[in-house]
Amino acid sequence: MSDENRFTVLRLNSLTIPPSDEERRILSAINAQIIEIEGVDDEEISSAAKNADAIMIVSSYLRTQAIRQLKKCRVICRMGTGVDKIDVEEATRKGIIVTNIPDAFTEEVADHTMALLLAAARQIKLLEGEIRKGRRTLNIPNMHRLSTQTVGIIGFGLIGRAVAKRCKAFGLRVLANDPGLTPEIAAREDVIMADLDTVLSESDYLCPLCPLLPQTRHMLAMPQFKKMKRTAVLVNTGRGELTDEDHLAKALMEGVIRFAAIDVFGIVNVFAPEGFPTSHELFKLDNVLMTPHMAAASEEALSSCKIRSAQAVADVLDGQWPRHPVNPQVKPWFPIRHQQ
Repeated sequence: MSDENRFTVLRLNSLTIPPSDEERRILSAINAQIIEIEGVDDEEISSAAKNADAIMIVSSYLRTQAIRQLKKCRVICRMGTGVDKIDVEEATRKGIIVTNIPDAFTEEVADHTMALLLAAARQIKLLEGEIRKGRRTLNIPNMHRLSTQTVGIIGFGLIGRAVAKRCKAFGLRVLANDPGLTPEIAAREDVIMADLDTVLSESDYLCPLCPLLPQTRHMLAMPQFKKMKRTAVLVNTGRGELTDEDHLAKALMEGVIRFAAIDVFGIVNVFAPEGFPTSHELFKLDNVLMTPHMAAASEEALSSCKIRSAQAVADVLDGQWPRHPVNPQVKPWFPIRHQQ
């Protein structure tokens, strides 16, 4: 392919998550040049994306207007799992394939979920504060043997099942709620199928791990928190917007639930290159343990995700169907063949 016919790949979030040498090598092999920007606002993205043949996204939004302005884009690759920041319907209407890496961070997110759950169960934040004051507290309420406790998992996909496996290893009773969960799957995974109200009322630890969809946005708000035990803990490594964070702060302040351990946020963009505000009430509460969207982090996962994302883009630009299409019903505007 001549330089005149070179592909252009727009790589967003290139400051917070820079492209790797291997990522560049894979794209260079199909004569693609990479345009690297962070993509902090719609105008910047729209301007850079207009003539791109492919777009790769870590955490930026690719909204309707930006997609409508695309002139020659063939593929949008989410370098991770969730595609709630991409207008997939508009991309589909324009004949653009959207792809992701659905199992990119399963092990890491499951490990981090379990780490937050264990930290809440053993009250590590409280104890670490006590030792720094030169104190050893013996009588700590709400510290229980894990084998006497119940965890509720909302969303039983790859990550939900991986979390359940870890919980079972610690002796926890596991309730699972998912519209696609069948008795056969529940029996195979050794979990108990339950409706949402049962999961809310019986869980000592609640883990929302479902996709962010219109019907799941703010699915956990004050009415749901009031159905939970006053001693319950919310462990959120799914999406921040699954909870109403204003309601969550109020529930924690008023003792509606005991504690929250959270890694994901709708109230702030933890990927902002210049940092983010910490004025929300959640940041002021002692009964909250927070990590800055790090559940997916490991050297192995990040390296693999970059390679697999670049390969997915290269496949489409080379005329092949990607391995993990998000919109398999799309009718591409360009010639493409399914992989053998």
